[in-house]
Amino acid sequence: MSQISGVVITLDEADNIEACLTSLARVCEELIVVDSGSSDDTVVIAERFGARVIHQPYLGDGPQKNVGPQAASHRWVLSLDADERLTDGAVAAIQALDLDAAANGERSHDAYALRRRNFVGSRWIRHCGWYPDYCIRLFDRERTGFSDSRQHASVQAQTAKRLDADLEHYSFANLGELFGKASGRFSNRAAKIMYLKGKRANAFSPFLHGANAFVRKYVFQRGFLGGLDGVSVALSAAVNAYLKYAKLLELQRDPKVRDAEDFDRIW
Repeated sequence: MSQISGVVITLDEADNIEACLTSLARVCEELIVVDSGSSDDTVVIAERFGARVIHQPYLGDGPQKNVGPQAASHRWVLSLDADERLTDGAVAAIQALDLDAAANGERSHDAYALRRRNFVGSRWIRHCGWYPDYCIRLFDRERTGFSDSRQHASVQAQTAKRLDADLEHYSFANLGELFGKASGRFSNRAAKIMYLKGKRANAFSPFLHGANAFVRKYVFQRGFLGGLDGVSVALSAAVNAYLKYAKLLELQRDPKVRDAEDFDRIW
């Protein structure tokens, strides 16, 4: 198997970084942490673990995630978020890959995707479109990389292959955090990005987008099969959609609110 560089971006991830690096170290010969100014022990823990730390003020999701691969020693990069972990199945699937193999004189795949198990607390959410949530995490940095999107960037692979294996994503500690992030920084960030892009809302936009998000998650993506967690995920999606358009409308209509925002610091 080709050697792999493991990369993770961080900001105040002291509670997560050791477990993430332990996971990466199962298949990676090199570990790189791109830190955007942590005030906790993230950097200390990463360096103690043997990772190379690159200090980089936050550039937005895609540009930040491209910093580590550009500095990597190996051609193949495994990029995880700090709250993601490889399962035993994912480790086995990656170790079984012949990344140096050629097909018709060329490498057959430029990236590999894993299914992501998204958790609230210790509960795996299997509905609401949260599983299978395929994400490209292993890629050939000489042929592809993350998009330049500053929000929810993804690897722009041309010949990605889906692996029959999962990784785990512990993004929300509890339901309170699920709703807090949806109503707080997630919706704030989205509203500011939409405003800067020239997108505009009207009085009906918050309600329509909020209702659409709930129906999509709860009905079409079968959140109703997930009990309380299914309802909660659908409601949090509705809250996020409602508030980002309500906040966009507020930015349009209220100069006092708009002038108080620092649009140079979206993140």
